[in-house]
Amino acid sequence: MRAETLMFDQVHLGVPDPEAGARWYVESLGAKPGDHPDRVMFGKTRIIFLKNEAPNPSLGSAIDHFALSFADLGAAMKDIAKSGMKVTSPVSEEPGLGKVAFVEDPWGARIQLVEDRETVGFHHVHLQLPDPVLATTWYLERFGGAPGRYKGRLHGIDYGGVWLFIERGAGVPSPGHTIDHIGWRMPDLLAKVAELKAKGLRFATEPKPGPPGPQAPAWMSFTDDPWGVKIELLQRRGE
Repeated sequence: MRAETLMFDQVHLGVPDPEAGARWYVESLGAKPGDHPDRVMFGKTRIIFLKNEAPNPSLGSAIDHFALSFADLGAAMKDIAKSGMKVTSPVSEEPGLGKVAFVEDPWGARIQLVEDRETVGFHHVHLQLPDPVLATTWYLERFGGAPGRYKGRLHGIDYGGVWLFIERGAGVPSPGHTIDHIGWRMPDLLAKVAELKAKGLRFATEPKPGPPGPQAPAWMSFTDDPWGVKIELLQRRGE
């Protein structure tokens, strides 16, 4: 049975200097500064930076990459080239999907850039897990979402405009990699945690009050999927 759809909230990146990481995303990828110097915004989705002196690259991790979308990818790539960013795959045309490219940030996070005029900003997260069909069912039963095909071609789960794609791969657990974990938010974390525990989900960190700040979580918790993707579940103040 599919659960209620939660809102995709954030991606956490491990970098040696969180504030420097946030500045780099503003200057190089057009992010908007967040409510704290260690985070940025792409639309309603946060990228939050955690201190990790030596993160492992995301390639090969259970969270392989995330994607950002631009109305004109060609123009965006010209600006990106000026920043000196590492381009691992230049712009190409994917049949039925449009223009795509891959870049890498200075700390090893793999980022796909796509041209999607309808969803500019944070676009999707791409997992590499051993059994995509089983994993898709697992996420639908716990975090809801709308299963479908992006542009009629790519199977995924839509969380209010942010897609989750799951591809077959032997990804290793995400903690310690540049893309450390991902997070969903909900209006009542305590009730949701009780529901998920009834479904057998265990929590590495039980719900606890979040840090001070008007946009900080009122409650936050951490769990994992069965394949090593670290997940934060939170409730923001005022929701």
